[in-house]
Amino acid sequence: MTENENTTADAVADKDPARGLAAVRALRTLADRLEDIHVDNARRAGWSWQQIADVLEISRQAVHQKHSRRDSATD
Repeated sequence: MTENENTTADAVADKDPARGLAAVRALRTLADRLEDIHVDNARRAGWSWQQIADVLEISRQAVHQKHSRRDSATD
């Protein structure tokens, strides 16, 4: 685990709202980045927007709207 990951992990349990909220922000940023990477991987592997949406448990329209601009930029 890196020092930054330790800091985030410690902040998650911290009673200080500023540190806790900063941890939420960091985790949200990480989750968004992981989603970007894996949606891109799925599209490159030939997955449809519907297949991706089913796994993420969101609508096809939501996943398409969020990721299609990046998808068309990589074509």
